[in-house]
Amino acid sequence: MPILGWYGIPENEATVERFTEMKEAGFTLNFTHSFSDADKVASALDMAQKAGMKIVIRCPELGTEPENTTHRFMEHPALAGYFFRDEPSAKDFSSLSTWVKRVQSVDDKNFCYINLLPNYATIEQLGVDTYREYVNKFIHEVPLSFYSFDNYPLTQTGLKVSLRDGWYENLEIFSDEARKAGKPFWAFALTTPRTGLAVPNLGRLRLQVYSNLAYGAQGIQYFTYWTPSTPKYDFHDGPIYNGKRTSVYDDLTILNNEIKNLSGVFLGTNVVSVAHTGEIIPKGTKRLSELPVPIQVLETIGEGAVVSLLEKGENKFLVVVNRDYIESTELHIKASEKIKRVNKDGSLTDIRSQKEKSIKIGPGDVEIFVWEK
Repeated sequence: MPILGWYGIPENEATVERFTEMKEAGFTLNFTHSFSDADKVASALDMAQKAGMKIVIRCPELGTEPENTTHRFMEHPALAGYFFRDEPSAKDFSSLSTWVKRVQSVDDKNFCYINLLPNYATIEQLGVDTYREYVNKFIHEVPLSFYSFDNYPLTQTGLKVSLRDGWYENLEIFSDEARKAGKPFWAFALTTPRTGLAVPNLGRLRLQVYSNLAYGAQGIQYFTYWTPSTPKYDFHDGPIYNGKRTSVYDDLTILNNEIKNLSGVFLGTNVVSVAHTGEIIPKGTKRLSELPVPIQVLETIGEGAVVSLLEKGENKFLVVVNRDYIESTELHIKASEKIKRVNKDGSLTDIRSQKEKSIKIGPGDVEIFVWEK
């Protein structure tokens, strides 16, 4: 499972030790956001290779000399792909498509990467009338191997933390458009807070990551790894803050290890259905109304859950994500035949499924069950 850190290791910190530190937290991809020149890219690639990491590159030369720059780096073992633009307007799609095709004409192996706006962007930012039109237009105009969007759903005003009303609707739209195009998508979790966005903890991170995976995301991205210093926003307390590890680094190490162990569930699977439980379900989603065979009973106590049915090969997976990022929930489940519980280390536990089971799911956490078709 690709795990990417936005605002990764700065070019002046690009050492083997720093890349090793990032790898130890479970990241597979570093995105520094922008190198000052191609020579800095070359140096960082060499350091990343020694640490067993890969880099998504961006530098001025990729814009001014795309073919030459691509040719220079395309065979480097630490290269993962090329970054073009963050959150473009639909008005920019045509020029981005031309730029991407110039790079792809030289290198059709490493990916080209553009990240799209969330559904709370304004019409002026989108450049079209609706969010679905924005996503659909991009997918049809810009030829990428996967599609990406950001949405930071946990907001904070004073001490009050809230979940954006339209977050799950964003996942519904984006996953649907990607699926119709036959392409995978990547999604985000917020790891570095600023004014208006909530400070992350393990429950809040799990909610974002496991909801993304339940909707079929094939890559997880964190904003950010290194805490940026910018005049526009007061970023603070990211995984690496003032050059030192924080509690968020420790939480990500735990979570990324879980993702790695559960890649057999989520990577390369097809989403059959996604629905929600709870007295009130999120805007733009569907209420769970039909249970897959062999599940006979599935009920949750509390805020509600995301319930996703996935399939891969001869297996089907039932994924239940607690939508409450503060409190645990109770899952009551009963099946007509033997199913297995997928543990966080990837191992399986038999469940005597003829009797109803009560399982506690922690804040934002997940329970997964598997059976053969």
